[in-house]
Amino acid sequence: MPVILANPDQHTLRAALTDTYRAEAEFDDARARLEEVLGSRSAIEPIAAEVWAFDEALERVLLVKHRWRGWVVPGGKVEQGEIPRDAARRELHEETGIVGDLSDVPAAVFVRSYRSDWAPTLGLAYAAVLNGSLPLSGESHQPAAWVPLHHDWEGAFPEDRPRIREYARHLARTREGTGR
Repeated sequence: MPVILANPDQHTLRAALTDTYRAEAEFDDARARLEEVLGSRSAIEPIAAEVWAFDEALERVLLVKHRWRGWVVPGGKVEQGEIPRDAARRELHEETGIVGDLSDVPAAVFVRSYRSDWAPTLGLAYAAVLNGSLPLSGESHQPAAWVPLHHDWEGAFPEDRPRIREYARHLARTREGTGR
């Protein structure tokens, strides 16, 4: 779960900045918010990373059932000294039991509040295409499941559904060689 990352080290910050500008999609004016934070010389906190994991047919997305956020993609905070992509990979494993390769370029950058008493979070989403028949394990209090993309799963971030679906369509077009 994302929480405030006080004073991210330069390694973490550099990676987050690079990936923010490399992300294929931007939501919530994330880059402008980042520029504002950097311009004011205030701390960039917190930083979150998540995984938009799809099955090989690009028909299902991997979600975890958070105790009060509902169904959400695997993700969490970027730890001190960690780069966002590695944090996303770690969270995927911790929350689902799956180890997988993530996209080199982030799927998206966004800003959101995870709790009303937390500052808005700069987040990066990385994509993964995984074997949907692999057994899911992970955290006992937060079950994981493959959910059909056409279902409207209940979760704290309904804006994620169309974003994730559009990214799955993008991946399908890329596979077909039709690009964007």
